[in-house]
Amino acid sequence: MRRHHHLRAAQAVGRGPRQDRRRGRHGHLALKIAHALGAEVVQFTRTMDKADEARALGADDVVLSTGPEQMAAQRGRFDLILDTVGAPHSIEPYMSALAMGGTLCIVGIPTGDLTVSPLSLVVGAENIAGAGSGGTRETREMLDFCAEHGIVADVEMMRPDQINEAIDRLDRNDVRYRFVLDMTGRPS
Repeated sequence: MRRHHHLRAAQAVGRGPRQDRRRGRHGHLALKIAHALGAEVVQFTRTMDKADEARALGADDVVLSTGPEQMAAQRGRFDLILDTVGAPHSIEPYMSALAMGGTLCIVGIPTGDLTVSPLSLVVGAENIAGAGSGGTRETREMLDFCAEHGIVADVEMMRPDQINEAIDRLDRNDVRYRFVLDMTGRPS
């Protein structure tokens, strides 16, 4: 995030809408990292019932992505928007929220094609980028940064005999944020 998009303190960073938590689940880490970098962090969400949770993870503001007035108020606000959604969705509202020269960085991998109006790119000189794994050096830098700032993934430990429950809960979107299967045999 910092290296490729030159993120620095006081820049506005939006994190794409939370949708289906079964896919990806990197968004909570994006909130924590952007906050630790000193950015103004905004969470886009489809329902405001997640607002308190987003703020606890580091969001300074929460915007209802399904609210036309709220989205219109974001026009030209963000230097960087991280789109962590792994489900089909329109990126046009987020392109409008980018500041001149801003970047929409695709982190989640939705099924199907993304469509964007060429006018969205030309008018604001906006960019669309992808986020790869970064390689060994950048991964080490990210892990060091996270260690220095106490940033960890939020996980729920499950025993092997709870695997069916975990799958059931995945189907119901009842995961905060990752399940980890503990194969050591210790009680959780």
